[in-house]
Amino acid sequence: MKLFHGSNTVVDRPDVARSRDRLDFGRGFYLTSVKKQAELWARRKAMRAGGRPLVNVYDFTEGDVSGNVLVFEQNDREWVEFVCSCRRGESQDEGFDLIAGGVADDQVYRAVDLYYKGLWTLDRTIEELSFYDRNDQYCFKSQPFLDRTLVFEEAYEVTQ
Repeated sequence: MKLFHGSNTVVDRPDVARSRDRLDFGRGFYLTSVKKQAELWARRKAMRAGGRPLVNVYDFTEGDVSGNVLVFEQNDREWVEFVCSCRRGESQDEGFDLIAGGVADDQVYRAVDLYYKGLWTLDRTIEELSFYDRNDQYCFKSQPFLDRTLVFEEAYEVTQ
């Protein structure tokens, strides 16, 4: 399976430790299977930090995924609670090697943020999320797991 990472630099040796706190699934190396999403992330990174918008392409070897993997199939109650907990800085690692699920992108995050701030109920948030398109993200939490299952292929510049 192809996975993509938007950046302003070539990332041929991903490092799970080089990550910010309080992201959707906590600290880790984030990728997506949605090429357009990675291109958007690359443009944003280059605008904020300078440099060129680059998408790094990897092959993810799913066949031998022996590890502690958590997959959120839907942006449901468990996903919302997990994302909110991670964004509050509460550790949800529990020894996971990989966490996969929906992205709290701009539109989705607005709904999640209204719940996070106590302005919406969880039921109202889940109802609202059912109307949004769902992009995905893969957060590699364990360096040994990443090294075993992810292979860098190339990087290309986003031109438009």
